[in-house]
Amino acid sequence: MEITILGCHSASPRANARPSAQLLEMRGHLFLIDCGEATQIALRNANAKFARIKHIFISHLHGDHFYGLFGLISTFQLLGREAEMHIYGPKGIKEAVLLVLKLGGAYTPFPLYFHELTGNTSELLYEDEKVSVRTIPLQHRVYTNGFLFEEKVGERRINADGIAQYPEIQVCDYQNIKNGKDIVLEDGTTVPNAELTFEPHRPQSYAYCSDTLYFEALAESIRGARVVYHESTFLQVNEELAAKTMHSTAQQAGLTARNAGAEALILGHYSSRYADMNLFKKEAEEVFKNVFLAEDGKKFVFN
Repeated sequence: MEITILGCHSASPRANARPSAQLLEMRGHLFLIDCGEATQIALRNANAKFARIKHIFISHLHGDHFYGLFGLISTFQLLGREAEMHIYGPKGIKEAVLLVLKLGGAYTPFPLYFHELTGNTSELLYEDEKVSVRTIPLQHRVYTNGFLFEEKVGERRINADGIAQYPEIQVCDYQNIKNGKDIVLEDGTTVPNAELTFEPHRPQSYAYCSDTLYFEALAESIRGARVVYHESTFLQVNEELAAKTMHSTAQQAGLTARNAGAEALILGHYSSRYADMNLFKKEAEEVFKNVFLAEDGKKFVFN
C-alpha cells in the first residue's frame, strides 16, 4: 500500500504548501482522495499515470478539498481520455462540475459518473474482488465524509521448500494450492495445504479522516484500520478554536488513532499559523507513538 501526499495544508494554497489531495495505490488500484488546487501539477511531479485514476473521492465541498477537480477533468479531456471516471462526493458536486464545464464550453468525451452522498451512516461506495471502500461520516461545518479503504484477504502464499518435498507437484497445481486446496498424490496420499503454503499477507486498510470535529465515536467507526490519516489543523493550545471551526488538534488525532487500535498515524491539514510542523508530531506522540507528518510530495509505503 502506497500513499502519496499531493497536498496536506489547510485553507488557501501557498508557494510551498498545497491544499488537500492524496493518491492511494492499493491492490492495483490508483485512488485519488480529495482534489485541492494544483492537484494535477502535484500528480505530474509524482509521475502519476493519469489514465490509471478511475475513482475520485471528495470528502466535502470546501475549496481546499475540491477546487482542483475542474482543471483535472479538463486535462483528462485534453489527453483524449476514453476510460470512464467515477466521482464520489457530497450532493451538489455534479451540479458544480457540470456547470463549470458548460460555462467553459467544455465536454467530456469519456463517461463521467457521479455518486452523490447524503447519508449520515457508513455506506459501501465501491467493491471488487480485491478491495472495498466505505464512507466514514464526519462532523464539520458542511456535510463531510472520510473514506475507509480495505483490502480483502488474498491468496495463500506458496511455500517453495514445502512443495520441493513432493516432486510430483507441478507448476500447474500452484493456483489450486494458493486457493487453499490439498494435493492428492498419485499413490492416494493427501498433502495438507498447510504444508505447502503460508498464511496470506494481512490485508492493508487505510482510514482517511478529513476535516472533522473531534468526537469519540469516530475511533469505533474506523476500528481495525492499520493506517489512519487524520487532519490536525491546530495544536492543543488552540483547542477552543478547533472546536469553534469544527477541526481537530494533533493530540485529538492521536487519541482517535490510539482508540481505533491503528498501527500508524499520518497527520496533515496544518494551519499556516504554526511555523514548526514537528510540534504536531510531538503533541500526537504524547498519546500515540507511531506518528508521521504528511509533507507535499512525500510517499509512504506500508507492507
